[in-house]
Amino acid sequence: MEENAKGRKSKKRALIAVLLGIVLLFVVIVMIINSTKPGGIALTDADTRAKGAAFVRTNQILIQQMTEKWLPNDIFWPTVFLDNIPNFQIGELEVVRYNIRVLRDNLSRMRTTDKLDPLAEEAFTALSNDPYKWWFPSAESKWKQAEKSLKAYYDRLLTGKSAFYPRADNLVELLNQYASLMGGVNTRLINAPHDLNRVLTEDEDSKERSREGGMVDTYIPWYQVDNNFYYAQGVAYALHQSFKAIRIDFIDILRDKNSVNLVDKILENLKRCDFEPLIVFNGDPDSIFANHSLNLSGVFNDARQKVNSLIVALMQG
Repeated sequence: MEENAKGRKSKKRALIAVLLGIVLLFVVIVMIINSTKPGGIALTDADTRAKGAAFVRTNQILIQQMTEKWLPNDIFWPTVFLDNIPNFQIGELEVVRYNIRVLRDNLSRMRTTDKLDPLAEEAFTALSNDPYKWWFPSAESKWKQAEKSLKAYYDRLLTGKSAFYPRADNLVELLNQYASLMGGVNTRLINAPHDLNRVLTEDEDSKERSREGGMVDTYIPWYQVDNNFYYAQGVAYALHQSFKAIRIDFIDILRDKNSVNLVDKILENLKRCDFEPLIVFNGDPDSIFANHSLNLSGVFNDARQKVNSLIVALMQG
């Protein structure tokens, strides 16, 4: 009797151990799958003979990527505990929103007095939804609407029913938006080592808001340093994909302004922003630990400076 009782206890323990092992394996696999960054976008199916096709298709694919695995609004176990990829996706979303806003306001119109393209307007409106909303409506449902509108715009672009104007002034407007976004991202990166500081911002919008010579409060608690890091990487990733499309659609303008090499340098810098530390450290200059925020900032800021140089080149003669 006693031996039978011990045997049953032993089997019960073994069963519990197996179940726990299965649950642990499930959690590890799910977390690894959902912690994977998206790969580069290959425009193999885009008809690049139509100007704007590469840019529109790139943004359509970026939205598809976010829709398939949108995590910032996740409430389910175990992915609710992820924070790196959700912040990466928010960075992606910021760039896509800038792209579609300029597409709606500038790239799809000959003049600013022309009527807005309804499909570009629909895509921008859908992307303006709260990214953390889980229901009524969910962020994913809005991203699907935006993707559907962009696909329709892309199809109309190929048939000549929608327009895309790859002019220098339109590209300058887009690059100005990028420069503003990148300035804000870089300000946060270079000040991530501190919890609260009065810093000189590189974001023109923040300069206007501060009214104090560009000085703003930048608050980045130590426990959010990795979130800030991955947000910046998400911005760099989406910018990298966007610049690849820009190089295709605006190639004539870039050649005319002798700026193709400059775009290639920007692409090189943005690609170098993609590195994966085992742990995002926030070390001091005399520490044995790295400061990954400053490492990323160095490359990212170099890309930002080249974007400013590209703006100047496009505006000259």
